[in-house]
Amino acid sequence: MDKPDFKIIPLGQLFLDSHNPRLPKSLQGKNEDEILEYMLLDGSLIELMLAIGKNDFFPGEQLLVVKLEESEEGYKVVEGNRRLSALKILQEPGLAKVQKSKVEQVMSQVEFRPEEIPCLVFDREEDIHNYLGYRHITGIKQWKLLEKARYLYDLWKNMYGDFGINQAARELAKSIGSRKDYVKRILVGFEIYKIIEDEKFFRIKDLDDTSFYFNYIADSLNRSNISEFLGVDLQDESEDYVSEINRENLKKWTHWLFEKNDQNRTRLIGDSDSLTSLNTVLGHEDARIAFDKEGISLEAAKELTGELDTQFINHIISAMSSLENADRLVIKVDIGYNEVFEYLKNIRALTGKIGRTIQEKEDEQDDI
Repeated sequence: MDKPDFKIIPLGQLFLDSHNPRLPKSLQGKNEDEILEYMLLDGSLIELMLAIGKNDFFPGEQLLVVKLEESEEGYKVVEGNRRLSALKILQEPGLAKVQKSKVEQVMSQVEFRPEEIPCLVFDREEDIHNYLGYRHITGIKQWKLLEKARYLYDLWKNMYGDFGINQAARELAKSIGSRKDYVKRILVGFEIYKIIEDEKFFRIKDLDDTSFYFNYIADSLNRSNISEFLGVDLQDESEDYVSEINRENLKKWTHWLFEKNDQNRTRLIGDSDSLTSLNTVLGHEDARIAFDKEGISLEAAKELTGELDTQFINHIISAMSSLENADRLVIKVDIGYNEVFEYLKNIRALTGKIGRTIQEKEDEQDDI
């Protein structure tokens, strides 16, 4: 890669990248007016405008650009579209078709409206992508996971289109300084996302590319039973994971995580604990049937797996181990009885309560 040139470029010669992977699919290829509207509504642009307007444009945050086609004048901004949007509206407030009152308020407070913008000019857009692959996916400036996935998928198709997914994951991992298994999981996850998108998000109300949490897919594929439920085996070196997808189960999975009931709640929360519980339930036939077919809660289904019994015993063993360690140390410490009296009293009370609860449950079962 040739070293990029530093240039000061007039604002009027800089254009937004309409295929920026951070844009929702619905905005890909749209004109600048529509992109600016999205940025104003969803991109915290007002705060950025105010920051630039009060402090000027920081030269260390150069925009990364490439020249437009020979038939066109100017430069496409590949990295820095949010900053460019802020600069454009600072220079021409009339571009704002929404958030007009907020823009007017910003304009009343600004001191700077930069017209000459520091940029790094690259010969090829591919060179910027290689740089961004490290900076945004592995480096310090993080994108949302769906943006990363779309970006990686586009790199696969544009730069390694002749490679299967396993080889592409290997090459992409090298270029961004990541692990092959992580990149592969993201690529397969994006193929699954594309199925959901193609199914119009299974017609779930208010679900689209701006409200979908891609990390739910990535985290699910990292759990063997959920992955098997979806029909994906990442340990297999197959080059075609999509054809094996269980679409009916994918539909169920999507509804569980995204469809809201009358109380505005989904059946599952997509956090790590819930997905771990779902993975446990799907790995136990009775629990899976009860959750999937009979509609009982995840918590109730998990009780059928017997895992709670294991967790209970593990907590008891852990507590016993901690007390044994305290017993070994007690002769060596300089702590008065009054300092530990409340703790010891509470431990005694708690162990008695646990014992009584177990005894009462056994008595109830004997009566039955």
